[in-house]
Amino acid sequence: MRKLFLKGFLLSACVISLCGCHGSQGISAFTVPETFDESKTYEITFWAKNDTNKTQTRIYEKAISDFEQLYPNITVNMRLYTDYGRIYNDVITNIATNTTPNVCITYPDHIATYLSGSNVIAPLEELFSDEKYGFGGSELKYDGPAYEEVIPEFLNECIVEGAYYAIPYMRSTEAVYVNKTYVEELGYELPDVLTWDFMFEVAEAAVKKDAEGNYLINGQKVMIPIIYKSTDNMMIQMLKQKGAGYSDDAGNIEIFNDTTKELLYEVAKHAKTGAFSTFKISSYPANFLDAGQCIFAIDSTAGATWMGTYAPLSDISADKFVEFETAVRTVPQFDVNDPYMISQGPSVCVFNKNDPQEVLASWLFAQYLLTNDVQIAYSETEGYVPVTSKAQNSAEYQDYLSRSGEDNNEHYEVKIQASELLLNNIEHTFVTPVFNGSTSLRDAAGQMIENVAKSVRRKETIDEAYMEKLFSDVSALYRLGQGSASASAGKQDLGPLPGTSKALLTVLGIAWAGIIAYYLKLRNAEKQK
Repeated sequence: MRKLFLKGFLLSACVISLCGCHGSQGISAFTVPETFDESKTYEITFWAKNDTNKTQTRIYEKAISDFEQLYPNITVNMRLYTDYGRIYNDVITNIATNTTPNVCITYPDHIATYLSGSNVIAPLEELFSDEKYGFGGSELKYDGPAYEEVIPEFLNECIVEGAYYAIPYMRSTEAVYVNKTYVEELGYELPDVLTWDFMFEVAEAAVKKDAEGNYLINGQKVMIPIIYKSTDNMMIQMLKQKGAGYSDDAGNIEIFNDTTKELLYEVAKHAKTGAFSTFKISSYPANFLDAGQCIFAIDSTAGATWMGTYAPLSDISADKFVEFETAVRTVPQFDVNDPYMISQGPSVCVFNKNDPQEVLASWLFAQYLLTNDVQIAYSETEGYVPVTSKAQNSAEYQDYLSRSGEDNNEHYEVKIQASELLLNNIEHTFVTPVFNGSTSLRDAAGQMIENVAKSVRRKETIDEAYMEKLFSDVSALYRLGQGSASASAGKQDLGPLPGTSKALLTVLGIAWAGIIAYYLKLRNAEKQK
């Protein structure tokens, strides 16, 4: 009998040890090879994000084609996603099955979670400085930027857990796309820098109706003066401008404070009158702005091609457009003399693999995305800015900026104004602390605004009891109640178990069931004796 249980125990230990590899690559730490072996062929995968802008897809395809001509022994297979969230979810799942891509468009918040798997992401410091293959390396077959030509503010955003795990690809910030015509018709003069008080005051003036229920400002049945696309950014920027807590670098959660309550009460006040709404409640700000149904549409500078009377990528039908003058402003401020605006935009990470040569091949492609040809072409598609001074200061890019308004496509005025807004305010941008769980905290920041706005629509009472419950509910929903998001999210599920692990666990269950059944049979036989 003891031998029987011993065999069962050993079988269990074997199965558990095999299943315990879930979420762990078992890959050695990456070190840079002395030379790149061009006698071998490499097939690498590149996961990128694209919405409906086919020009961006063509830029990726051209970059891959041009790169493969320089390095004929490297084949790059691209997989396009419609949003960054899906990339994030697929990477998490594929970490568990050791099938991550080689190069991936991503965000530092996401990388912090990827790093919960051992050696999943390749650290880049050694690659940055490598004389042959690093920034400006002697063996590169293309004219890439030198280390000092990557905008320092953007490069520093790629530090996770004290080390570089990505390179910036494109950068944007948020902007307010303003129907200046309506602002002036309401009797206001649009300032160079918006304040929250000014925007809310104009918005409240815009919700007045006539006896028939039409809004006075546009003569329509629909008017939502303020629509905010990313409410997580809204809360984060407001807290930063107020000097209030959000989180610290260690991942300690500070967002559930009195200032947050104060801001949520302000949101409730303007949601109640219909002066404020969000993308999740009402839909894309651009659609309402272009139809004369919104005055302050707040979205990324990368969304500029959807904004305004002549927006080249607008989703509404031609008969819905309303003629107005579009102004582009930074996000509203509490103190115009000490402005803060969030820096955002995709970065590129390189995943570690068992073959260091494959990782080096991946790095060569990732770094190629920083060449002027790719940087300038991609930035001209929307309100992004290049992440290198090499591209920003080039004659080609400066010529592009100088031709603002020449046409409503490549040189669409609103798009170029949005780019210039960020170029002129890089020193005023900031990013939030990055740690395992910072993605959840970001989601929680926006969720509180969404919940308050929805509750007002349901005619719920917004008071201290409501706020306390909101804090508690959101904390529980995003697992922020253990003192720090990193502590909570450190136990984050890395996706479903691989099929092999599931099969082994099934075998384990059957084996133990057989052991128990056999034991009971023997025990019953002994009793009958």
